Amino acid sequence: MKRGNEFKSSAFIMNPRFNYLPEGDRYLMHRAPAQYRFNVIGTGINGQEHIANTLLEGRGEIYGVYDPNPGSIEGAKRRNEQYNGRKNLVVYDNLTQACNDSMVDGLIICTPNYTHIDIIREAVKSGKHIFVEKPMATTMADAYEMLQIAETYEAVFQIGLQYRYKAVYAEALYEILQRQTIGNVKLASIVEHRIPFLDKVNQWNKFSELSGGTLVEKCCHYFDLLNMVAQSRPASVYASSSQAVNFKEFEYDSRPSDIIDNALVIINYENGVRANFNLCMFSPMFYEEFVICGDRGRIKAIEHQSFQPNEGSKSTLEINLEQHRPSRVSNPSYSNLISTSGHHGATFIEHINFINNIEGCATDTATAAEGFWSIVVGSAAQESAKTGQIVDINEYLKANNIPL
Repeated sequence: MKRGNEFKSSAFIMNPRFNYLPEGDRYLMHRAPAQYRFNVIGTGINGQEHIANTLLEGRGEIYGVYDPNPGSIEGAKRRNEQYNGRKNLVVYDNLTQACNDSMVDGLIICTPNYTHIDIIREAVKSGKHIFVEKPMATTMADAYEMLQIAETYEAVFQIGLQYRYKAVYAEALYEILQRQTIGNVKLASIVEHRIPFLDKVNQWNKFSELSGGTLVEKCCHYFDLLNMVAQSRPASVYASSSQAVNFKEFEYDSRPSDIIDNALVIINYENGVRANFNLCMFSPMFYEEFVICGDRGRIKAIEHQSFQPNEGSKSTLEINLEQHRPSRVSNPSYSNLISTSGHHGATFIEHINFINNIEGCATDTATAAEGFWSIVVGSAAQESAKTGQIVDINEYLKANNIPL
């Protein structure tokens, strides 16, 4: 079939609704052969999201999977079939096999937080491109070890801090960092109000020792955003938190949950920028608000998903500037297929950039250093909430045997 230059959209090309079409009958929906093969290690809800977005992006395919939980493997197979017709997955018996298969170009690691460092130690032996989900580690020592590994690693080593790619945040960051629309940033604030942590295999996310604690596990995304707009290292962190509502009676294998469900965090940066973070995890909605104030204006980005009738997902970007400059309100979004594929489309953009990184193109994906500093803030906040004291970051690094 001769192909023309008609407009073609990946939102249709990769839409699983059209999997019934034989390849010979695909014209507008012709799929170019995948150029890269990936294995997914850890195929729970996040791993399955990465399977879908790898296939939606189109330049890569999922070759195999490894997960000790049979239910997760079955979920991965269903997800792969949904987006990739009936192509089978290789299911590995162990981690070493999954990391070292010569048929594979890269590894996507989506296992429980506390396992990341051990898996990375094995994965880097392969020399393959690596994508590891956030948080990169659960302790300062493990995060620093991973940073050192990444700094000398010759292939791609990407951290899964994808909130920077949500459409409304991507637009806000562009206005702040590229266009410098609001001038010099002075103050930043993030609010996240949402439902509790969801169920996981073995319920590891209900325990700080396994997850890194709420302010590391859940909130490293937001500390990454604050670090980006501050354009500076944090100088001090103060936090107050508690376990007020969620999982107070929860036990797993006779072990009581200790995960916090609310927090207020204040960050002072070395360049004078101040930031705060407000978390509530017993709210019947998903609501995020990112407000950044500069010396020439103010930007507010909101993402809201309600469970009430007639209230769907809403994203709003407000740019309020000096009186002689135009202000505006917009609703940034991706196409519906992409936005519903995970994290409002952010995971899809993350996978575009993963492939671009492999191909040597410059991207703004999260580096290991940025992943490390998001954990520094979250870990310091956990420490401050525990002790009730302001945490000086330089002293905190020294106490954890990390050179400044």
